[in-house]
Amino acid sequence: MNVKLNIKQLLLNVIPLLSASLLSSFAYAETAETAETAETAEFAFVENNQKLPNVLIYGDSISIHYTQAVRAELEGKANVYRLYLNGGDSKSFIPKMTKMHHKMQDKKLADGWRFNWDVIHFNVGLHDLKYTHNRKLDKVNGQQISSFSDYEKNLRANIQYLKQLAPNAKLIFATTTPIPEGEAGRVAGDAAKYNDVALKVMQAYPEIHINDLYHFTKPNHEKWWAASGNVHYNSLGRKAHGKEVAKHIYSQIKQ
Repeated sequence: MNVKLNIKQLLLNVIPLLSASLLSSFAYAETAETAETAETAEFAFVENNQKLPNVLIYGDSISIHYTQAVRAELEGKANVYRLYLNGGDSKSFIPKMTKMHHKMQDKKLADGWRFNWDVIHFNVGLHDLKYTHNRKLDKVNGQQISSFSDYEKNLRANIQYLKQLAPNAKLIFATTTPIPEGEAGRVAGDAAKYNDVALKVMQAYPEIHINDLYHFTKPNHEKWWAASGNVHYNSLGRKAHGKEVAKHIYSQIKQ
């Protein structure tokens, strides 16, 4: 996988038409929760190999952390792209996807996207079930971002959007990974509940492949998490997630 420019270079040298607000989105992709910065390779510009299928990963910080492992597993098998920042909750899915495609498919843009998606691996949920107060994680005083009904409605809209955006792409939905006890803004057990809602939605779309990262992760949760009460994962967990995601993506590529 040839990584040509980091995102900051891309914005300054290749996409001068991008707004200052989008520049801010790239530079502070992970917000306060994980403090990822845009200099990381996950957000680097990927040079397209026209001989390979094109894969897009959409997701939150969990997906950011396994992106490089997916690319390593699919080296020489696929061009692996990802959303330029943390995917956040289900309501922000369509605006973020629209903004990214509008900018990267601009005909005036050198090295812009002149291809179609073959596989889209997507997940929302971890930010839907969190509680915030004054924009900080707080399950004691905060309000939950999305109710079950909101989550279901947003998922259905997101799927219809993807089918219009990439009608020939194979879609893979990944379930939300487990919430540990002691997490500041999330309740242990809520991931399973939101996954139940998501899987109910997916029953109407049997063509969408399911990557059940929740049940893949749960038996190894204590071994893989980054720290007690933290929803993120250590290098062992990130690598395992990357291999699992790559396996599911490649299964759809082969079809």
